[in-house]
Amino acid sequence: MFPPMADPNLKITATEFERLVRDWILKQGGELTSLEVTHDVKVEAHDSTYQIDVLAKFQAFAGADFAVLIECKKYRSAVKRELVQVLHDKVMSIGAHKGILFTTTGFQSGAITYAKAHGIALVSIIDGAATYQTRSTCTVAAKPAAWLNLPEFALYHVGENDAGNISMKSLGRTDTEINEIFG
Repeated sequence: MFPPMADPNLKITATEFERLVRDWILKQGGELTSLEVTHDVKVEAHDSTYQIDVLAKFQAFAGADFAVLIECKKYRSAVKRELVQVLHDKVMSIGAHKGILFTTTGFQSGAITYAKAHGIALVSIIDGAATYQTRSTCTVAAKPAAWLNLPEFALYHVGENDAGNISMKSLGRTDTEINEIFG
């Protein structure tokens, strides 16, 4: 059994996943000016042309321009360090200000350590029902009641604390059903 942070069978296609991330980023940009979030972009750099799953550009701090490269990985196993390194290399080559890697399957510890050292943010997206907790003594996991209106997905920032332990912080739940986003 996979823990809820590492579900390779999350019921979302890779493209739906990328668009879900794009829409979540758009919702988070409330105080930014000229926020532009684009899905599936080709970006020219001095050394190559890079495909980026989601590109966020915005202005902040009295008109300073920022670019954030966002990669979405819907894999069958935890994301390895090498994928975080590839994103870091893209950030450096393009001259972006930040890189964020979203996944549905969690991250290996080496990926988390590398991301912390190089300023790459890591986010896990999980099934929203996994946020439901019960104090049941049953050995079978209880299904949440429909009236709870749990979100379809929940997001967690994954990092490493000063003691070297993996830490997770909730970034909230997606408010929109996937059908409303893509319907």
